[in-house]
Amino acid sequence: MTIQDEIGPADVGLNEARLKAIPTYFATSYLDTGKLPCVATMVSRNGQVVHEAYRGRTLIDGGDPINADTIFRIYSMTKPITSVAAMMLFEEGKIRLDHPVSKYIPEFADTEVWVKGTIDDYETRKPMRQMEVRDLFTHTSGLTYGFLMQHEVDALYRREKIARPDETLEEMCARLAQLPLLFSPGTRWNYSHSTDVLGRVVEVASGETLDTFFRERIFDPLGMVDTDFYVPEEKLRRLMACYNRNPDTGAITMSDGAGADSKLYRAQPPLLNAGGGLVSTLRDYHRFCQMLLHGGTLEGARLLSPKTVEFMRMNHLPENKTIRQMGDKTFSEARMEGNGFGLGGSTIINVAETMQPGSLGTFSWGGLANTFFWIDFEEELIAIQATQMIPSGCYPIRPQFQQLVYAAIDW
Repeated sequence: MTIQDEIGPADVGLNEARLKAIPTYFATSYLDTGKLPCVATMVSRNGQVVHEAYRGRTLIDGGDPINADTIFRIYSMTKPITSVAAMMLFEEGKIRLDHPVSKYIPEFADTEVWVKGTIDDYETRKPMRQMEVRDLFTHTSGLTYGFLMQHEVDALYRREKIARPDETLEEMCARLAQLPLLFSPGTRWNYSHSTDVLGRVVEVASGETLDTFFRERIFDPLGMVDTDFYVPEEKLRRLMACYNRNPDTGAITMSDGAGADSKLYRAQPPLLNAGGGLVSTLRDYHRFCQMLLHGGTLEGARLLSPKTVEFMRMNHLPENKTIRQMGDKTFSEARMEGNGFGLGGSTIINVAETMQPGSLGTFSWGGLANTFFWIDFEEELIAIQATQMIPSGCYPIRPQFQQLVYAAIDW
């Protein structure tokens, strides 16, 4: 994929000068000040990539300049891919949204809800209804993440080391089902391991491991040549380093090294982390976004029906509620105000409440290391941003990127 010489920003209604200002803004605000190692940005409209910029290096204090070949850990931007895989099986009649999760993972038949107590002595009760497949898509399952640090159940996840890298997805889900839920499925929104469990449903329903399904049914048909759960040796030199920023002190430390210094991505992991395990490039992920924007099809490869894509980006939270209304203070990879949640990502239901320009039905999500994408179907616009700094939201680069992109629209 290249930016076509005959097509410029003005041809698709975007202002070239304002697009060129985007990398300058991030370089001045974040790279020159040492806050981030790099920032990569991409914008396309009407199927044409008219902005693609790479600033910074693979190490915060050196390394090589990043470019179109740089591989990023996309973490939770894995979730929409897993959701597409599940909806492909939905279209084949192998999955239903109203099926209990226990139909695919029997251990969830007896999962109960936390009532009170401590992690060493607690009470549970039966849920008002069983967890259903739709709850896995929308994070209304009652599951959680250990890193959220908001409830005793989160602490249980940490103690039990849920999502150990040395266990399989099947083993992880079996252990997860033994722990209590935060709430009865469908009653609240809470960011969680839901998509990991959905990945296991994909494995059971398809009879294939998740990496095989992804490769044969999504990555190969879409030409996503650099997206996987690990980085092959011949591509390792292209892997960006990843950093942590301490929220209290602002101190920056390395989370995982660049290239061959990476400790986490040099070999295929036992745990195929369906909610956050993939690495990718901006160009690869753009092809995935193009498929969604074009109604499930890209260059002759059809993954989904246009009606299924339309269905996915509807708000599937009860009573058309927002993430904020159902999630209270819980963590989200997209703004909670004005956003509902579809099948695998957030969807705007009130533009004004997001406090950003945008369009109804815009579909988006981000990743732990401050990667982010959105697809504005009304404007036929895709925007993708990447760096490698944990945690997400440690700097306001996502809303700033959105402001700058929408400011570039001329018509």
